[in-house]
Amino acid sequence: MSEEVLFEGDEQPHLLLVDDDATFTRVMARSMERRGLRVSVASSAEEGLVIATRDSPDYAVLDLKMEGDSGLALLPKLLELDSEMRVLILTGYSSIATAVEAIKRGACNYLCKPADADDVLAALMSEHVELSSLVPENPMSVDRLQWEHIQRVLAEHQGNISATARALGMHRRTLQRKLQKRPVRR
Repeated sequence: MSEEVLFEGDEQPHLLLVDDDATFTRVMARSMERRGLRVSVASSAEEGLVIATRDSPDYAVLDLKMEGDSGLALLPKLLELDSEMRVLILTGYSSIATAVEAIKRGACNYLCKPADADDVLAALMSEHVELSSLVPENPMSVDRLQWEHIQRVLAEHQGNISATARALGMHRRTLQRKLQKRPVRR
């Protein structure tokens, strides 16, 4: 990954990162700061709107699926604050339908996870969106999506199997069996 400083000068562009994955936002925020952006981080759409109302960002990167409101719900609210803001929808659950919906609601682009800082910047700066390139030809399998969802919920519950099973509506033993399996390939 290139960590070349792209934005220099007195006025650093402001980037709002809204994603409920704390590890992802920490890593992405650091990478973007190294490239010269001033970064604000929110873990929910509601928190993101509060930050954007206080300090309007030039750019926003929104996770599609989060607890509470989705990135798609936050998107038009951000554009109401500043119609010139460049907003990117970032997701691990890509589909043509959500890509089209994001663009219709005013997103400048739509990007599938995993994505690094260079991918995100390229998508934010891109002038033209090609819908055919928004969703990968080989999206994650349903099994891989399930594995990643379980891992995310498990992390949210600090590794507590019983609490995770309750949150997933799954029997604890079933969850333990799924966790004993190796991660499914993409």
